[in-house]
Order: sequence, then C-alpha cells, then structure tokens
Amino acid sequence: MPTVLITGATAGIGEASVRAFADAGWHVVATGRRADRLATLAGERVHTLAFDIRDEAARDAALDGLPAPFSEIDLLINNAGLALGLEPAQKASLDNWRTMIDTNVTALVSITHKLLPGLVGRKGGIINLSSVAATYPYPGGNVYGATKAFVRQFTLNLRADLIGTGVRVTSIEPGMVETEFTLVRTGSQEASDKVYAGVNPMTAEDIAETMLWVATLPPHFAVNTLELMPVNQANGPFAVQREG
Repeated sequence: MPTVLITGATAGIGEASVRAFADAGWHVVATGRRADRLATLAGERVHTLAFDIRDEAARDAALDGLPAPFSEIDLLINNAGLALGLEPAQKASLDNWRTMIDTNVTALVSITHKLLPGLVGRKGGIINLSSVAATYPYPGGNVYGATKAFVRQFTLNLRADLIGTGVRVTSIEPGMVETEFTLVRTGSQEASDKVYAGVNPMTAEDIAETMLWVATLPPHFAVNTLELMPVNQANGPFAVQREG
C-alpha cells in the first residue's frame, strides 16, 4: 500500500484527507501542531507526528524517526496553511503577514525540498493546497492571496523541473469550503457563520475526495491545476472607484 504524508491534519481539509486516504487503504502520516487532535486520528493505518510545520528541526527529527511501513512517502499533501486578518494592506499587521509567509510558503517549500529525493525515487506525487485567491484578488486578501499565488506557481515550476521523473504535481485551488478557516482568520465563530450562511459551500470531505481522485489517476495522467467552487460562488465584476 502507498503512503501519504498530510500536513495540517488536525482540522478541516487535512483531517478529512487523513480519513479519506486511510479508508481507501493508504498508510497515512498525519502531521500538525495539536497533539490532542492527532490522537483521535491515530490507528493501524495512520501514524501521527506533532510538530509546528515552521520548525524545521522538530520536523526533521519527527520524519527521520518514522517507522516502517510509514517511512517511505509516496505522496506529499501540502495542506498546512492559514489566513490572518481582513484589513486592507495599509492597516494590516506585519506579524500576520510574516506568519502567513512562514507557514504557507517557507514551510511548504522546505518540507517539499526534504521529501523530493524520495518522491523522485518512488515516482510519487505532490498535491499542494492553493486557493482561488491565487487567481482572483479581493480586498483584504493581500498577503494571503500572494502566498497562494506562490503555491500555484511553485507547483507549475515543479512540474517543469520534474518532467521525465514520473512525479506528478497538482495545485488544488478551492473556493468556499466550510472549515475552521474563517474562524482562525477572524477569531469569531459568528463571523465565520455569516460567511457561509445560505451559500451551500463545499465541505472538507469534498476536497479530500478530490485529492484522492487526483492521487489515484493512472500514472501517465497529470492534473496541473484544479479550481473548485460551490455553485453559489463565482468571480465577480471589476471594482470601479468613481471620482466625484
């Protein structure tokens, strides 16, 4: 059975992905910061590792100690990431910007670099969680959208470099998915509920099943980018500011 490593596995899309891949017979390495939540996922097919994805020393110690049959990773799912704040750029917190860059960009690049030689050796795959924010700017999206645009372009550049190795790399770019995403971003459950009210948004399970589909396609078939939205969401008209 193949082995997948999923970052950010303690909630939302990451947690749903752990369950989907384990149910499909994969061995799963589930990583995240919250050990108590990881404990609820652990099982015969799921090995958990608690560390902050930004802490390279802790990450390396955890990954280097993986037992068989979890030690040889066939698929990396870079799911860990977050958005912080909705303020316009001129009022945004620089600390929030740094946290998003450190998590969504630097940590993603670093773990990819660490696992890439093994993925090449096993003709494995990488699935990166980007966002429709990579393509469609919106007020308050400033650095979050920029990090997701990086993830998308990094994915495509990996595809260019990895041609001939058999390694597939996909950027999954969801729109509205009802998870803890908005709660983390705003710190308010009420605000989160308002965002998704009446929209019939996608679920974490929807995205997890999509990633499982991508991962189990025939090996000659590559999905470069995949943009997903609920039916009740679409890109809108350009904003226009009129003088007067």
